[in-house]
Amino acid sequence: MDADTIVIPQEPQPSTAPRRAAVLFILITVTLDMLAMGMIAPVLPRLVTQFLGGNQTRAAEMYGIFATVWALGQFFFSPVLGSLSDRFGRRPVVLLSNFGLGIDYLVMALAPTLGWLFAGRIVSGITSASVPTAMAYIADVTPPAKRAQAFGLISAAFGVGFVLGPALGGVLGNINTRLPFYVAGGLSLLNAVYGLFILPESLPPGRRGSFSWARANPMGSLVLLRSHVELLGLAAVIFLGYLAHQVLTSTYVLYADYRYHWTDRTVGLSLAAVGICSAIAGAVLVKPAVKLLGDRNALLLGLVFATAGFALFGLSRTGVVFWFGIPIMCLWGLSGPTAQSLMTQYVHADQQGQLQGAVSSIRGLAGLIGPAIFTFSFAFAIRPGGRWHIPGIPFYLAAALVFISLLLALLVTRKARQTQ
Repeated sequence: MDADTIVIPQEPQPSTAPRRAAVLFILITVTLDMLAMGMIAPVLPRLVTQFLGGNQTRAAEMYGIFATVWALGQFFFSPVLGSLSDRFGRRPVVLLSNFGLGIDYLVMALAPTLGWLFAGRIVSGITSASVPTAMAYIADVTPPAKRAQAFGLISAAFGVGFVLGPALGGVLGNINTRLPFYVAGGLSLLNAVYGLFILPESLPPGRRGSFSWARANPMGSLVLLRSHVELLGLAAVIFLGYLAHQVLTSTYVLYADYRYHWTDRTVGLSLAAVGICSAIAGAVLVKPAVKLLGDRNALLLGLVFATAGFALFGLSRTGVVFWFGIPIMCLWGLSGPTAQSLMTQYVHADQQGQLQGAVSSIRGLAGLIGPAIFTFSFAFAIRPGGRWHIPGIPFYLAAALVFISLLLALLVTRKARQTQ
């Protein structure tokens, strides 16, 4: 290892069997969380429209506000929950978040007014911020050399929820608009009860830190990221990636409809393909890639594929070519887990929750500013009478952002050596 590389001493890891059981529970937790969120995605706009008497214009405006407050909840409360888990342990934070999310979905299912639904969405954004604690739990129970693989499985869990959630929500929503909320709440509560009996604590009292509001806020969490140049650089790499990813959630459907005239069925199938390919990349490909290339080179390779995939999306004149870009872009899944693995090696055990809270706040910030960047650039590119007609601009912009992150990753990880 290079003499200039900063290494944080790691505590002894628990035995293999308990560690595997704990990781399995965390994977189930993340999968069910993503499944629940995905289930309500197709029906929440419809429920908002019903409360507003079928006025779709007002419903679109209100749904935009719903999305913003949810992202704000993630942004502000992720570092709080992460820091609380550093002080009181991961187990209570994960379980309380699961119970809170389950109860909140049931409240939303029973909401008699739009105000109740709005309040439920705020609470949902806060309680869904438990993901950083789940990531910190993984860092607690997994040796540094295997963290990229474990984070890859978390990424795969996101992908599974992304694929199955909206599909299941659509089926249940056709029966009753509120049914997906009941099912989502039931799944979250069942998972919380399951964890209450089998989830061990991953952070012993002797390894816990103190809680400070100065650190448990988005701005304060940046102090930790500034503690090492490499850590700050990797945080910037992740932020640019999250920002580029917003093109998929904000512009993908608009772009496919405008350029290829895809039906809802084709759009749904293509999104399912994105989720499946992302899950395969996280669950299957991260481990061999890290074993063969090391964390650093796997990170760089994933960013190369993402740059190429987004560029191909923008260049694709036909839907068939666009489909070929999906598996290329999804190999981007090699970079996220490896970047997070590298970051965990620069902080102490009692700072893992704070680190993951900071990373989640970065994700929330990207979610706040990304949609406007890509939707407005798309609107500018296709405006009637415009001097240039370049509908692929949002994806070119995403490719540029990832390419910049690739250059930055090359710079900040140049001294990194892999722990095998």
